[in-house]
Amino acid sequence: MTFAKRIFSKKQSEEDHQEGKSAYKYNKFFHILCHAILILLSLAAILPFLLLFSSSLTDEGALMRYGYFFIPRVFSLQAYEFLFVTNVNNIMRAYGISFFVTFTGTSLSLLIAPALAYPLSRSDYPRRRIVLFFVFFTMLFNGGLVPQYIMWTQVFGLRNHILALIFPNLLMNGFIIMLLKNNFQTNIHPALIEAAKIDGAGEFFIYRKIVLPLSLPILATVGLMVAVGYWNDWMNGLYYISDPRLFSLQQLLNTILMNIQAIVSMADVGVGADLAAALADMPSIGIRMAMAVIGVIPIMVLYPFFQKYFIKGLSLGGVKE
Repeated sequence: MTFAKRIFSKKQSEEDHQEGKSAYKYNKFFHILCHAILILLSLAAILPFLLLFSSSLTDEGALMRYGYFFIPRVFSLQAYEFLFVTNVNNIMRAYGISFFVTFTGTSLSLLIAPALAYPLSRSDYPRRRIVLFFVFFTMLFNGGLVPQYIMWTQVFGLRNHILALIFPNLLMNGFIIMLLKNNFQTNIHPALIEAAKIDGAGEFFIYRKIVLPLSLPILATVGLMVAVGYWNDWMNGLYYISDPRLFSLQQLLNTILMNIQAIVSMADVGVGADLAAALADMPSIGIRMAMAVIGVIPIMVLYPFFQKYFIKGLSLGGVKE
């Protein structure tokens, strides 16, 4: 019996060893496959930006002759010279306005939206269903552009005012509120709130000391979404701003682009020799690429700094099941 047990134990250990080797090979292959897929997805996201940046540094003639390449065929700063030499003061002022609008709008959104979403996540809030109906209704329907324009310009008087770049459309968003509400319901355990109430904590203390610290990941996500929305917004400026001194960066770049298109269209219908020569030297394609680079660089620079808020929020503890 002892000899038979030894044989059986040896065979069992050999089988376990083979299974372990097979599992190791499978896990290794799976990890390599996942890394390869993630690398391809990362390249798919990075390469368009590289092509955009390279095209903005390529000579206009080379772009027309050879097309787009990841490395400039003929290096040129003509597009940036055209933008910053002729519009440097306007671009710097537009940068300042965009930074102010983005910072102010995002701060107000992160102050107002969670304060509304948290009561809606509490089942003991008596008017929860009524307020939820109004929030959800605004996600499906709106009054239209004309009533909205009349309200903001005639009732609130935001025509040619910097607040017109902050308040309409982006400050209070039903989707953001529902996203925060669902996160509060999912990640904030009721036992935490009950324990805090037993210890004598008030609602504002619970919201400020418990709910917000445990919600840093979703707040960072929402803040990033709102900030990108404010930075890329040019529709509010198109509707409510006609004073060039209040142009945001996106609106200014859109205005420059429309002016370039108008000049090029003049060349198509026939102009004088001097203007035709000037149009031939204008880097119209490179200017479009340079404007896109100017608009996207601040977001790309600030984006990595949001990672620490995700990590800090995930590292906070809560009630363990």
